[in-house]
Amino acid sequence: MDALPLFSRAALLLDMDGTLLDLASAPDAVVVADGLTGVLAALRDALGGALAIVTGRPVETVDRLLGDAPWAVAGEHGGAIRHRPGAATERPDLPAPPPSWLDEAETLVQAFPGALLERKARGFALHYRQAPEAREPFRSAMASLVASANGFELHPAHMLWEIRPAGADKGHAVAALMARLPFAGRLPVFIGDDVTDEDGMRACRTFGGSGFRVDETFRDPAGVRAWLRRSAEQRDWGTFP
Repeated sequence: MDALPLFSRAALLLDMDGTLLDLASAPDAVVVADGLTGVLAALRDALGGALAIVTGRPVETVDRLLGDAPWAVAGEHGGAIRHRPGAATERPDLPAPPPSWLDEAETLVQAFPGALLERKARGFALHYRQAPEAREPFRSAMASLVASANGFELHPAHMLWEIRPAGADKGHAVAALMARLPFAGRLPVFIGDDVTDEDGMRACRTFGGSGFRVDETFRDPAGVRAWLRRSAEQRDWGTFP
């Protein structure tokens, strides 16, 4: 298992859904646990500001759920990054999918009651948590779309398939965050729960840091939250569950 760097030299990069927040039946149904934003703000201050949320969600969604607790936010798998509070959100020069793809995605979800289309600035996701029979039809249809044009990739995640532009992944997000203060020169610790987070973990290791999967280290988001709370109270890493 990866080792944690000294707290005083660390940067903390956290996925959101399935890591900080319990997964819900729909993206808009997630609940922020009591006290979580205060814990994150305390950790941010203890780490000299070096705390970021790295998520597939839009930056605006992170703001709505967590307020100003994180210093930086990388949304849309690195397709949108705000490097500090109050700064403008920066977007790499990446393509957006053709409107016809979104029309086809809308038609797909209507064929499976309970399925959801999540639109993003540079891509979209089809959620099938409430319609598990849609998993393979969604994969097949979206794979055909990606094969018809250059510059896009199909990615699996928790009960969803997502199309996003090539070059938008959490590894690129980590590299962009680590290039600027207060993250630059620190050793990043990435915590995530999904295959999409593994790019971020690998990137953190290239910076001399570490990466941890929720299911392997904490069991569930409640375990992550408990560990973060102990770390905030001690101003040092708390023991893993």
